Order: sequence, then C-alpha cells, then structure tokens
Amino acid sequence: MSSDTLAPIPAAPGHRHSLVIVGAGPRGTGLIERIAANAPELYAGQGLDIHLVDPHPPGAGRIWRAAQSPLLWMNSHAEDVTMFTDETVVMDGPVRPGPTLHEWAGVDGRLFADRQLQGAYLSWVHEQAVAALPEEITVHRHPRRALRVSGPRDGRQQVWLEGRPQPLAADLVVLALGHLDAELDDEQKELAAYAREHGLTHLPPDFTADSDLSALGPGEPVLVRGFGLAFVDLMVLLTEGRGGRYEGGEGDTYVPSGREPVLYVGSRRGVPYHSKIGYDWTGERPPLPRFLGPAETDELLARPGGFDFRRDVWPLVEKELGFAHYHRLFTTHPERTAIAWTDFEEKYAVAAGEAEREALVASAVPDPADRLDLAVLDRPLDGLRYASHEEFQDGLRRYVEDDLGRRHDPSHSADLSVFLGLLSVYGQLVRLGDIGSWWHGFFSYLASGPPGPRLRQLLALSRAGVVKFVGADMAVHAEDGAFRASSPTVPGYSVRARALVEARLPEPTLRRALDPLLRALHAEGAGETADGLLRVDRVDGRVLDRAGRPHPRRFALGPHTDGRTPGAFTRPRTGGPAFRQNDATARAALVFLRDLGADAAA
Repeated sequence: MSSDTLAPIPAAPGHRHSLVIVGAGPRGTGLIERIAANAPELYAGQGLDIHLVDPHPPGAGRIWRAAQSPLLWMNSHAEDVTMFTDETVVMDGPVRPGPTLHEWAGVDGRLFADRQLQGAYLSWVHEQAVAALPEEITVHRHPRRALRVSGPRDGRQQVWLEGRPQPLAADLVVLALGHLDAELDDEQKELAAYAREHGLTHLPPDFTADSDLSALGPGEPVLVRGFGLAFVDLMVLLTEGRGGRYEGGEGDTYVPSGREPVLYVGSRRGVPYHSKIGYDWTGERPPLPRFLGPAETDELLARPGGFDFRRDVWPLVEKELGFAHYHRLFTTHPERTAIAWTDFEEKYAVAAGEAEREALVASAVPDPADRLDLAVLDRPLDGLRYASHEEFQDGLRRYVEDDLGRRHDPSHSADLSVFLGLLSVYGQLVRLGDIGSWWHGFFSYLASGPPGPRLRQLLALSRAGVVKFVGADMAVHAEDGAFRASSPTVPGYSVRARALVEARLPEPTLRRALDPLLRALHAEGAGETADGLLRVDRVDGRVLDRAGRPHPRRFALGPHTDGRTPGAFTRPRTGGPAFRQNDATARAALVFLRDLGADAAA
C-alpha cells in the first residue's frame, strides 16, 4: 500500500512503528524490495509506516528520471541490467527473481537503452516492490528534501524536511542517497573566481544532464578535463544534441550542424574509459573467487593492526585478476600458450610475488599481447611522448581503434574473464570497508566504460575536428585572461580557451557535500574515511561515529559511504554486492523494529 503525503502525519498509535528512507532512487527501491521479501519471516502481522523522502521520482530518482535527453544512454546492455536477486547473491533473505531490463521492455538484449527507458523500468520495479509489501506496511511518499536527522541514540529520531515545520518521527532512518552535489574544492574555487573576474565560463563537476551548456558557443574552443562517462554525455549533448549527425555503416563520419564547440579533452590517464565488451560469454567460467575470497577477506579484517590496501590487498587483487585472465587463455586458447594449464596453475598458485609471477607468465605465454599488465592498462600513455599535437591525434585514434577491436573480438575473451574477476573482487572489497577511492576509479575505467558505438562516434568527431585530444596528466592554468591546458604527452604544446568544463561527478564527501543532511551528520560526529566517505558497519550498514560505534537507529547505503558498490543494480548472476547489502540492512531493520514492538508489549 502507498500514499503521497504532503501534510504532517501524526505519530502512529500503539505498536505501529515508522521507518524513514531518505532517497527513492534505485537504492531505496532495492531496500523496499528486500523489506517486502523478508517481512513475512521477520515482521509478520505488525504495522509499519515507511516514509520515502526524495524530491525526485520514486524508482528512477535523479539520475534515471524521465526529464533528460533521450540521446543519453546507459553504459550497459539491456540484458545486463537487473534489479532482482538470484541464487548467486550471498544473503540470508529469500531470492525473489524478476525480469532484466530487456525482458521487461521487450527489447534486444544487446541494446544500450536510453536512460528514460531505464527510468521507466526502475519506476515499475518500485511499484512492484511496494505492491509486494504485506498489507499492514504502508509507504508514504514525501517529494521533498531531507535537511537533517536529530534524536538520541536510544530513542526515536526526527527527520526534518524542507518546507515542513514538523519533523517525521522515525524509529529507524536509512540514508539511501545517490550521487550528490558538492561545494567546490580549493582549486575549483580559484578557477571559478578567475572565471567570474575575467568573464570566462567555468562548469564545475556535475551530473552532465543537469549542467547548463548554453554558454559553450559554436566553434569556441572548450577545455574538458575528464575522459570518462561524464565526458561521453557532454560529447553527445554538444554534438547530436545540437543537430549534428553520423553517416556511414557504423556512423564513422560526422556531419556537423555548425553549432558545436571544439572540445579539447584530457585527463589523468589521457585516454577514454575502455569500451564495453561486445561479445557473449561461452564455455567454462573461471572458478572465482580463488585468491581473494571470503577466507582471505576474513583474515584481513581480523588483523589487529588493520591492513593497508596497496601492501596487503592489491597483491591479492592482482593475483585474482591474473588467475581469471590466464584460466580463460589456457583453457580456451591453448595454442597461444607454451605449457599445460595444470602445470601453469600449480606454479601460479605458489608464486611468491609479482616478479615470480611475471617470470612464469613470460615463459608460458609467448605473445606479450596475451599477458595481463594492469599497470599498462591503467596508464597506457605513461612514458610516451609525441612530437606534435597532430601526431598525438593519430596515435590516440589508433589506441581507441585497437581497444574497440580487441573488446569486440572473442579471440581476446580473457578480457571478459578479467571483467568477471573484477566483479568477484569488488564483492570482497565491499566487505573491507575503507579501501580508498583509487580502486573505484580503476574499476570504472576498466569495467564500466562507454558502449562501443560511443567510442566509434568519438573517432568520427576526432576526424571531423570537433574533438581534439590533449594528453595524460592534463594541467589547467588560469593566466592572461583565459584558461590554458597542457600535457607532458605532447611537450611544448598548449591550448588556450575561454571555457573550461570539469567532466566528472562531484566527490561524495561528508565535508564538502551540499546536502545539508550529510553536513549535519558530519558536524554531529559521524565517522568518515580519509577520503571523506561516511563510515558504516560492514555487516548491516549502520552509521559509525568517530569512535567506531554503530548508531542503533541510523543506517546508510550508497556512494557516499565506505561500503559503496559498483552500482545499485547489476548484471544477472554476478552476486550483486548492493543486493547483499540491501538484504542485510532490511533484515537488521525488521529485526530491530520487531524486537522494539516486543519490548513495548512486555
């Protein structure tokens, strides 16, 4: 049962408890789905009011709302998107299967659906989750922003909403916040101030669909810092979104409308995220996890002095990803190896360190192109220098073409095996909590890049002169009344422009979040990591204070926490870390509320 609620709700009498969920997007929807799945076991027969607080549409939320350009796509195939659990999810609650996006929408599974279609799917999932709740549980929707949470640790909480004088009373609060805006860091503040002083355009980190791009004029050079998915959205909105079009069998020729700016793009790596893999899995899957599984994660968590990611965790990640890669290479393409898989596996398992593994691989895998080199994958332009800007344009186009060819060629199916390894690794790293932000960026770059067609469009735009590449470690300086960008990839070259776009999402930190609720939590003493993420209990998502104590009545899920996952939804049959977290939080909440009712009755 559900209702839209705008007027204040009086406190429920007697045994009826209340749960406030702040955030109605995919994560809040996933939590409601798990509450519905677990309530028959843990909360049967008791009344509960769930208050869902979010100014954006339930299910779709801000990121997947219908009110955005239909030109913007998902970066996953429709068959690889689900909001439903399956038997691969390790959880205590029951599996409740449901359709993937392509099954629900009746579209080709290989389609890269637009975000409006995904938003419609998420809205439907939300409706189904609410409908599956027992009749004694009612959902009240509040299309407002939550401003703060107050209340004692051992008593009812109050959730204060924008434009409402009285708070919502809550026995429990779950923060299921998605991507949030943030105040500018020191560098961005200086750039913004310089832009105001000199009449320049500076667009700080933002969700691209929300950015006002009207100040970026036709033919104007625009510096773009960031080469990930936010850049792809920017590229689309400033080209097709302004009337340009692609011609040719695979859209290999771009016909400008004349309204496009010229985008000079660079980043730390200087290359776009790797293309999504364009073929299906066949044959035996690598037996994962092998070197980084529950036992290794438990051992890391049990260390009295804690662990260091680079020293203690990353070597296990490297070995796990290497195992996934070579298992596929040896078992599917044995003609490209020099020894039997059983011999290689035995030696690989006991190899003491990176140098020993590299020597083994060099002797067993003749072609360097068949070897997994994570350092080169991460920073492909390191040490490379080009004599001219034009030479670099040719070089980076060749790099993108090679990446597209490889990621769509099943003879390189070890790459897909590494992708499966990345998902397996992420499922364990989520349990470790505070591992820093580097891993999340590396995962996104390697496993969550753009659809292949988008990179083909990038090539067409480069050939048309609409997009130009700057290089790795792109530096931006404000000088002589403009912005200037340069990169060591092309020594001596720089480009001057009156517009700068920071093509990336804001960092989800407590200290700089514009969200007043998170700022208030920080001021009250909520724990935070060195990267500024909200610290939560690894088991059930309860918010931790600075002493590491879990708050009995406050939970948090999502990218603003140190328990963040690859996404609120995932591809089927890959374990779904977010689903596992949703289930644990839902069960903990239901048990708490059940026991609270039992104590009151006693």
